[in-house]
Amino acid sequence: MHYTSLVRAADPASTDIWALANSPILWLCALGVFAVIFVQTILYVRAARQAAPGIEMPMREVKESFRAGAVASIGPSLAVVIVAISLLALFGTPAVLVRIGLIGSAATETASAGIAATSMGAELGTASYTQQVFAVAFLAMSLSGGMWMLSTLIMTPLLKRGSASLAKRNPAVMALIPTAALIGAFSMLAVAETAKTPTHLLVVLISAATMGLCLFVSHMLKARWLKEWALGIAIIVALVCAFLIHTAS
Repeated sequence: MHYTSLVRAADPASTDIWALANSPILWLCALGVFAVIFVQTILYVRAARQAAPGIEMPMREVKESFRAGAVASIGPSLAVVIVAISLLALFGTPAVLVRIGLIGSAATETASAGIAATSMGAELGTASYTQQVFAVAFLAMSLSGGMWMLSTLIMTPLLKRGSASLAKRNPAVMALIPTAALIGAFSMLAVAETAKTPTHLLVVLISAATMGLCLFVSHMLKARWLKEWALGIAIIVALVCAFLIHTAS
């Protein structure tokens, strides 16, 4: 409903995007999104603590898992911040907070908005980017993200039934599938980056070597904390190396 109000309030001739992008209703939507995320976080933490005794998982390991997850989220969070900064100039703070809080893909969001703007004979960031184009582009971004969420809502129960059936027939295969899926997904992301430029390939190799070194040292010294910080260290080292290589070239 607030998107409909946004479209109606848009001036088809005005290019003052910020008057619409910083409207109070969008700020309320942004605060609502983050409130939901905060509540979900609390519920997930409580559910994990309650489920731990049932799988004979000590609370010490539960706390270590939380800490490892928090550290591992530092790198992806930096990526989300960069995405947000890149979108601020086009969509304003509230709209970016709403979209990044739910999806976080700059390519998906910008592509949806670009297609919507093109359908109206306009282009993002140019003189043809009016309030009305902004409203329609934001609506397209929201519909695109909403379909992802709807697909997840529909497909998750179906996949859960399939995984439960497979786990009964062959538990070993079910144990391997999630691991193989994660390895495949992250491997494809890494391979896609290596093909761009020699710098991308070098940075991927440096980050992989850093990660491997951290895990090796953690195993040799029995330093569990280093294993938890390995991903964050690898990301920071890779970012620093990428900056130095880019500056040198």
